[in-house]
Amino acid sequence: MHRTLGGLAAILLALGLWAALGLAPPDAVQGHVQRIMYVHVPAILTGYVAIGVVLVASVGYLWTRRAAWDRVAAAAGELAVCFVGLTLATGSIWGKPTWGTWWTWDARLTTTALLFVIYLGYLLLRSVVEDPERAATYAAVLGIVGALDVPIIHFSVEWWRTLHQPLSVSPRGVSYAGDMLTPLLIMAIGISLLFTYMLMVRTQLLYLRQLLDAKKGRLLSQAHL
Repeated sequence: MHRTLGGLAAILLALGLWAALGLAPPDAVQGHVQRIMYVHVPAILTGYVAIGVVLVASVGYLWTRRAAWDRVAAAAGELAVCFVGLTLATGSIWGKPTWGTWWTWDARLTTTALLFVIYLGYLLLRSVVEDPERAATYAAVLGIVGALDVPIIHFSVEWWRTLHQPLSVSPRGVSYAGDMLTPLLIMAIGISLLFTYMLMVRTQLLYLRQLLDAKKGRLLSQAHL
C-alpha cells in the first residue's frame, strides 16, 4: 500500500510539473514567475490537511487515550511544519519579483508564519516533556488550539486589506483559467498523495520506535533484577 501510494504520488507530481512548466501559459501580468503557484498553493492546502489530521487525532487521543491516535497526531504535526514551511519559502520567492520584497507583514503572511511557529512549538513540546503521556496530552491541546489559526489565514484576505491576492476559489467562482487549473489540480492531488504516503510511513516508524523503547525498558528492568 505504501509503495503504491508513493509511486502514484511520484507519477502525478512528475506529470503535474511537466504540465505546469511546459503546457500552462505564463500569467498575463506576472509572467513565468507565477508558475511557482503550482507548488505554493498545493503546499498550503496540504498543510491545512495535515493540521486537520492533527486536530482530529488530538481529539481522538484526548477522548480515548489510545497511543495510536497520538502517533498519527505526531506524524501529521511534523508534516504540517514541512508543508507550511514550504509555503512560506515559495511565497517569499514569489513575493520578491512581484512585491519587490522577500517578506512583508501582510495579514496572510503573518498569520501563516504564526501557524508555522505554533507547530514548531508543538514539536518542541513533544521533545522536552519527558513523560510520554503528559507530552501527548499537552501536544494534543496545543494541536487543537493551533488549528484555530487556519480559518483566520484562509479568510484574512477577505477580512483585512492585504497585498495577497483574494481567494481564488470562493462562492464568487474560480479565478483560474482551465489551462492553469488542470496542472494545479494534478499537483494538488500528487502532493496530497505524497502527504498520505509520508504520514503512513512516519506513523509506522513511530510505532516501531515505541516498541523498541518498550523492549529496551524491559531488558533494563531484567538486567537490574
